[in-house]
Amino acid sequence: MVDVYQYLLTATFHIFYTFIATMNNSISHNKTELHPELWVDAHGDYLYNFAWSRVQSKETAEDLVQETFISALKGRASFRGESTELTWLLSILKRKVIDYYRKKSTRKEFSTAHFSKPFQNEEGAQGHWIMERAPKDWQQETYAPTRQDEFQEIMALCLSLLPEKWRAVFVLKVMEEISSDEVCKEMGCSASNLWVILHRARLKLRECIEIKWLK
Repeated sequence: MVDVYQYLLTATFHIFYTFIATMNNSISHNKTELHPELWVDAHGDYLYNFAWSRVQSKETAEDLVQETFISALKGRASFRGESTELTWLLSILKRKVIDYYRKKSTRKEFSTAHFSKPFQNEEGAQGHWIMERAPKDWQQETYAPTRQDEFQEIMALCLSLLPEKWRAVFVLKVMEEISSDEVCKEMGCSASNLWVILHRARLKLRECIEIKWLK
């Protein structure tokens, strides 16, 4: 006589095994597959625009995208299929942007002595804005849908005019939202220097945008 308990245990295990196998098969089928032959046509423009908005150089952006595709091909075995192709390629490109600025940061740093503060120095007025350099009202302009493309172009131009290190810090910290510790590590600067650079970069960007866009 067959042991009822053993029979139920075997049957239960078989049902459970079949369920797990079915789930794994379903998950496997739902995973994204890579199609390198379609990358340029499907994602090339998006990746290029992303890179250009970070480095403000056509040649550099093209190089970064090309390096991204090459790295993706070499590392395709590491793709787990849990994200879209574009998301995966974008993560590689972001790393390329970080590496680009990290290498650039080894060059001689822009002297902060050339920075002209938009604040008064006279006794009793220290810390107050110089009248002609005080912030302007952006609200009507920035919320106008017809001017969004123009704003993006001006923003890119003003970014390109920042000193190399300032632009690198601004892009990594503000645009890529990388942690302060990571930015300091990549750029080789202290936390206090990071915030000084960010503050001055924002001031220069604001002034540049107001001069080239609002006037």
